[in-house]
Amino acid sequence: MFTTATKLEDVFKNLTPTPLEDPREYKAFYCKELNELRGMDKIALLARGLERSYHANFFKALVMGHVGVGKSTELTRLEHLAEEQYRVIRFSADKCLDPLSFQPFDVLLLMMMEIVEHTAKPIEKGGAGQRPSEERLKEIWDWFSKEETTIKQTNATEVAAGAGMDTQGALWWGKALGLFAKLKGEIRFGNVREKERIEYRLNRLDTLVDIANRLIQECNQSLRDAARREWLFVGDGFEKDFIAARTEQLLVTYANFFKRLETHFIFTIPIALGYSQRANLLPVQRELVVCIPDTMIFDQKHDRHPKGREVLTKVVAARMDLALFAPDQLERLIVASGGNLRNLFSMINLACDLALVGGAKQLAASFVTSVIKDLRNDYLRLLGEDLYDRQTEEGKPRSEPITYEKKAARLLDIYAGKPTAKIFDPTLNSLLRSRAVQEFVNGDTWFGVHPLVVDILISQEKLKPAQGESIVPGGTT
Repeated sequence: MFTTATKLEDVFKNLTPTPLEDPREYKAFYCKELNELRGMDKIALLARGLERSYHANFFKALVMGHVGVGKSTELTRLEHLAEEQYRVIRFSADKCLDPLSFQPFDVLLLMMMEIVEHTAKPIEKGGAGQRPSEERLKEIWDWFSKEETTIKQTNATEVAAGAGMDTQGALWWGKALGLFAKLKGEIRFGNVREKERIEYRLNRLDTLVDIANRLIQECNQSLRDAARREWLFVGDGFEKDFIAARTEQLLVTYANFFKRLETHFIFTIPIALGYSQRANLLPVQRELVVCIPDTMIFDQKHDRHPKGREVLTKVVAARMDLALFAPDQLERLIVASGGNLRNLFSMINLACDLALVGGAKQLAASFVTSVIKDLRNDYLRLLGEDLYDRQTEEGKPRSEPITYEKKAARLLDIYAGKPTAKIFDPTLNSLLRSRAVQEFVNGDTWFGVHPLVVDILISQEKLKPAQGESIVPGGTT
């Protein structure tokens, strides 16, 4: 099913900008050398932490990194590394929740519903073959029944009626499934909820955590008895830009509730949050906020990094025939991508479309040049001011907005390798968020300017060739 594309019209099938979650796709396309290239293996360290935590304590970690660096695929790898001790319950914030309005209790309810349904699955399908007890299910039902009574809905039995159930004489399992069906729709489209319901649930979040802990403890025991494993939640998608504000509310404002939660979990978070002053308020130990670094295509001296380019070439070769590229064109795309897989795949797909529209059978230099220019324009736009440049982390207006001139000055300092340029402040956070600055690990953590941004600085004559040189290294030329 997952074979190397030999024609331009088939390339898009293998270069989708989605993580390798399907086991067959993972086996066909995952490149272990890519992870080895990044330096310290953060995922292996998380796997080691999970191993120590099995049947001992609750392992909680957060993962961050630039968009397209491969976080989700690395989380798939973590599932494989931990499979002897854990069963993973994985959910995506942008698919299971309302991205713009989800509440902390939505995440907790989603986790509760998922663990109930996963635990009830047959053992051969990854479950425990055991439904939670009626006592646990009744606790969940009662929590919502009190809500309906308290906020005095027109129909006091809305929970049951909305689920289409006859509560008289119905089994608790059936009642729970009916409630879950209603809640999943409500969670997915949370913007339609009335203010009173949201406030009521937030005020009773402490009680919900207690109920969740008893439920998780019972479901974990069922899985231990059936398969000698424990449940591990992996929450993906919380790092996306349009979810960032809700993620901060979830894991900073309501951090104490997640500290109290008695389960193993790993969530993704926005890179800007992980490096902000509020990172100390997150509900995990500081060393367990880990970053998946970028892939080097230049070293700290702006010299060509052969190994990085070689590994990225191998990643592409597993998915498409390299003969589809005219000489030197794949390397041009690798450099322009800054080593970012999502950017690289997107550029190749666009170049293929341009070639097919033009009736070509190979990715010639003209097509590659067009897509590089297109992505460079995107980076130019990202360097402008955005909402986060004009306000503080608390949402208040900045006394001094982060202007482009501030950004350009910091970019030049980073390019020059000045030690003070690595100090985190709002300007550096903004540049990391816009992907203008990349993070690498090569013995030590260091920052580099994205090659397309180097091009922009050259075009603005902020960077010029050294005396006796004809080009500025580190760009796409």
